[in-house]
Amino acid sequence: MIFMGDACVAHCLSETPMLNYLEILDRANSGPYMTEENWDLEKVAMTTKRLVKKYKLEWNPNELVTDDPALSEAIWNAGYELAVTLGAYSRSTERLIHISQDEIDYGIRTAPQEVVMGEGKDARTLYARHLNNERAPLFFGGSPGTPIPERIFLANVMSYMQEPLIDLATCGTLVEVDGREVRTGNPIEIVSTRRELQYMRQGLKRVGRAGMGMLAAQSSVSELGDLAAAHPDYLRPCDSHLVPVLNELKMDHRNISRAVNSLEYGMVNASLPCVIVGGLGGGPAGSAVVNVASYLIANITCLADYHILHPIHVRHIATSTRDVLWVINATGQAFARHAPHIIVADIYPKSGAGTKELLYETAANAIVNAVSGNHLEGVGAADGNAPNCSGLEARLMAEVALATHKMKMSLKDANAFVQQLLPKYEHVFTPEGNPGLSFDQVYDTVKIQPLDFWQKMYEEVKTELKEMGLSL
Repeated sequence: MIFMGDACVAHCLSETPMLNYLEILDRANSGPYMTEENWDLEKVAMTTKRLVKKYKLEWNPNELVTDDPALSEAIWNAGYELAVTLGAYSRSTERLIHISQDEIDYGIRTAPQEVVMGEGKDARTLYARHLNNERAPLFFGGSPGTPIPERIFLANVMSYMQEPLIDLATCGTLVEVDGREVRTGNPIEIVSTRRELQYMRQGLKRVGRAGMGMLAAQSSVSELGDLAAAHPDYLRPCDSHLVPVLNELKMDHRNISRAVNSLEYGMVNASLPCVIVGGLGGGPAGSAVVNVASYLIANITCLADYHILHPIHVRHIATSTRDVLWVINATGQAFARHAPHIIVADIYPKSGAGTKELLYETAANAIVNAVSGNHLEGVGAADGNAPNCSGLEARLMAEVALATHKMKMSLKDANAFVQQLLPKYEHVFTPEGNPGLSFDQVYDTVKIQPLDFWQKMYEEVKTELKEMGLSL
């Protein structure tokens, strides 16, 4: 178990016989030169295509939750081979970062199995899930990365924090502070990240959960915000921040700086590879392979304590399309069956607050993740592109996942349930989407409670889910 005051010790690879983290910097500066285009096409795309063919990987759009141990093993083996074959790429230096098979294996062996986040009565233990865990998944509440106006930011995050089933807090991104637009790499990014965390800490105190752990500093687009937030008044050592893996299997100095910054301070590192389904990995099968490889690389390059699962559809950000749901299930199962890591899945529906489709999409995502060995984070409503999000859909996320867990729903039954939900929302996958309404149009921002029409929609969908057989 890793207690986050000691995280820097646990993850300072200079203290292992395998790899001094400074070697990552050395390799990024001295590795073989290659253009990014050649990395994308010759390395990632061609190697993934070869591995998909080698391992005979296919996906079935009518089997989004698979019950095929052989398929899961093949996806795991292909992802492992991809990681060992390619390593990573530095966009900053245009050099290959070689990572040996022994180093990959070391990262697998030492991947944290438990991480304590938060403090006091509000502390929670994230753990590496297996299939059919007796322990229930945990829930991060918030709309991660969503642009939120400052005037409603505090009320918005409190709508999630106050939900009894939410274990950990996350948030959207401040797009302006004091009426000034936030720009990446600009000094105002420091102000916005600190302001975000001031609101987060204030919100937790107001709802009586001051010790709750956070995945925050979402307003930190560059390394500036992370550097500015590494202080107990802002991002505590018991909190977590993002160390992204860029698409696909890439790093840059900005994100390596985030990892370096956490070594001494001790923040919890959450890797975030947003694999593009329909991108360099090809279809869902290749994308799952790339996602597996991304986590294995992130163990080393990001010093990851846990991993965010957020594949992105090539045309839709949403995680509720058939192919993305399949990738989520395939990736989660591959690790749960073969090398359990702590995985937290983002839920990003196409639809926004004030629509029933948002609730159907949330339910489908929650079921898939609950049976796939993942914890849950969300909800990033409206593709995470607008402040059309609220704590109510996060409540449903947790309720559905817990019901799935308590029912000990089989993989086969989970697939059948999701297949019933798809017709209720698939019509939203259009260029226009289904954005819904802003937070302040679905919640009373003073009482921090859903407005009557939004509460009624939630109750109606909940009744539907019960009638479909979910024990809510």
